[in-house]
Amino acid sequence: MDCIAAISTAQTATAIGILRVSGEGCFALCDKVFRAVNHKTFAAQDPRKTVYGEMLDNQGRVIDRGLAVRFSGPHSYTGEDSAEFHCHGSPIVLRELLGALFAAGARQAGPGEFTRRAFLNGKLDLTEAEAVIDLIDAETPAAARNAAAQLDGALRRLLEPVQESLLEITSRFYAVVDYPDEDIQDIGPEEIASSLLTAETALTRLLGTAQRGKILKRGIRTAIVGRPNAGKSSLLNALAGYERAIVTDIPGTTRDTVEESVLCGGVQLRLIDTAGIRETEDTVERLGVERSRRAMESADLVLCVVDGTQGVTCEDEELLRCAARCKNWVLVLSKKDLFPAAYAGSLSPAAVVSLSNVTGEGLEELEGVIAALFPVGSAADAGTLLTDARQEEAVLRAKAAVGRAREALEAGFTPDAILTDAEEALEAIGELTGRTAKEEIVGRIFSRFCVGK
Repeated sequence: MDCIAAISTAQTATAIGILRVSGEGCFALCDKVFRAVNHKTFAAQDPRKTVYGEMLDNQGRVIDRGLAVRFSGPHSYTGEDSAEFHCHGSPIVLRELLGALFAAGARQAGPGEFTRRAFLNGKLDLTEAEAVIDLIDAETPAAARNAAAQLDGALRRLLEPVQESLLEITSRFYAVVDYPDEDIQDIGPEEIASSLLTAETALTRLLGTAQRGKILKRGIRTAIVGRPNAGKSSLLNALAGYERAIVTDIPGTTRDTVEESVLCGGVQLRLIDTAGIRETEDTVERLGVERSRRAMESADLVLCVVDGTQGVTCEDEELLRCAARCKNWVLVLSKKDLFPAAYAGSLSPAAVVSLSNVTGEGLEELEGVIAALFPVGSAADAGTLLTDARQEEAVLRAKAAVGRAREALEAGFTPDAILTDAEEALEAIGELTGRTAKEEIVGRIFSRFCVGK
């Protein structure tokens, strides 16, 4: 493949900047922009060891001094001869060095092209390639651990027994058909049933992780609702750790939704502080109340805040009934420092937490409740979660095909009819790992990457 180059670090002034090169003729090209202090050519440098030298612009003038390292294919990230330059993180220096590489014969790498080449050269399967972008975008330690484990092939290893069980059926059948004179034992209904059950069980278990995977990746959409002045904005500020929302004694201060992302209980909360819900003649406030109701309807978690000094009023009861439509809702009794309150109503929230946004008392308990509602799992779970809609859809199709094969077997259909569905399941799993993925799917995945990765 031709030689590509790109800046891999942020396009702002940083302590260190990194530029990557990969492809045919990479080392000869690097000799034109780098002069090592040991006077060896780039190809003669020890692989995977940094060497100090001078970076040159397209006219051979020194623009920086720093480190370079070469990676010989196929033992490199892309599977090709490749190199990295580590210099001072001035955007000007990086652009000058990149321009020199272009002048020497490289071209600008497209988004995700380095990782795409790693996939095409068999260094990564598609689940591992997707884990790269998940690792870059990870916002919680649990999300990073899951992505790192998938980058190491955890999801692929989960799918291997499924592929093996389905391949056992198809390969044995075709071997008997294609080589009738050979002494190959035909596969019986019991073996087919066992293989299909193994596949279906594994796929069902994997599908069961999809919801947790989505939450791990995108966070929990959390609506903070309540009547005006109940303490919603104070709760948002307490969770965020700074004054994100304006807090006053005047009811109706929050006229629109205010959003913030915080780490709480080991998971990412996409907090939405809503306008106080009440009947009002104010046109702007009424629009805010409508947005509050919509936010509550679409939330994964509702934190319903009630002023603890007043207790649960009739207006609060109506609000609690709305909150109870959400699968996960927590009643938060605010202002514990002023008057400890309790709830003895008929509704059953996931938990009742009494807290003070002033002293912080009760916040730790709220974190524990959220962690229990949305567990991130143990270290052993890392890498086993489906985190992408594409992955979930492929597993759903594979499971449906296996289910049809089992029904056909139980109905007494001939093996060739059963194998049609088994092969469809294999096709879907192949799309997941990239073995049979169409170019359009591959292109869409790598378009999500930044340039330089």
